[in-house]
Amino acid sequence: MEVGVEQRTATDWEHFAERFRAIEENVDRVVQGKRREVRLVVAGLVAEGHILIEDVPGVGKTMLAKALARSIDCSFRRIQFTPDLLPSDVTGVNVFNQEQGDFDFKPGAIFANIVLGDEINRASPKTQSALLESMEERQVTVDTETYQLGSPFMVIATQNPIEHEGTYPLPEAQLDRFMMRVSLGYPDADAEMDILATHGVASTLEDIGPVTDAPGVTGLIRMAREVHVAPTLRRYVVDLSDATRRHPDVYLGASPRASIMLLRASRALAASDGRDYVIPDDVKALAASVLTHRLIATADASMRGRSVGVILDELLDEVPVPVKGKTA
Repeated sequence: MEVGVEQRTATDWEHFAERFRAIEENVDRVVQGKRREVRLVVAGLVAEGHILIEDVPGVGKTMLAKALARSIDCSFRRIQFTPDLLPSDVTGVNVFNQEQGDFDFKPGAIFANIVLGDEINRASPKTQSALLESMEERQVTVDTETYQLGSPFMVIATQNPIEHEGTYPLPEAQLDRFMMRVSLGYPDADAEMDILATHGVASTLEDIGPVTDAPGVTGLIRMAREVHVAPTLRRYVVDLSDATRRHPDVYLGASPRASIMLLRASRALAASDGRDYVIPDDVKALAASVLTHRLIATADASMRGRSVGVILDELLDEVPVPVKGKTA
């Protein structure tokens, strides 16, 4: 056992799964009929990742972020990204204090546990880049002074995929900072009937309370880091990423950061099932959400109608999966 790593029992991992499920179910009371997507977002939180929700207006993107923050009793800030939004509006600014004759730092909206970046592609690239340091290093630097962000810290960004006027496409460097891209999509008829029965009278957001707190989430994060990943499974993750780089229809393949994100998300997903080890199904279940927004198909492949999603599905079938009994 590694020095400083607490010895966990099967009961500990069962408790982890129960707490994870409690957050899921609480959010699911507000965002109805989207259990898989909610599960991915909670897994992203536990894996210390950030989520990009790309979908049409009115399907519950903002409500999901608010419900998550309320469920874990953490601070929540919403940043409405617009063309005139400045980087200092996000990170903060030094303001001169006349009484003290010195500058005081006024924190920006990024200083919260859950930060919703609404319509992130409406802001200029300069403002978008203000998020890079905070998302990667969990800190903000203003005028050579560095300020640490709290724990947990998660950015949930939204963008409208069908509206292009007045938008700035996210650069690859920014997209690569997001652990997963999730699409909520329209609910099915039964789920929408349930939504009308509840949200049609008043918002259910006010009806839910916290099921854990910031220290509780931090504890889940620490436990998720301890989930065992066999060398054969690490090789599987590397082989999958390498296959995207060598595929003739892929112009830009998965980066090493993508491999790290896939591994971390797999640990969180395994722990959510009460396991202290990752299995190939964990990796395969997350591959599309973690990798597709990082891949770019060649122009020729796009003209032939081959999307990165189709290519990734083919690679998941082609790349050999570790044999049972050799994953320990």
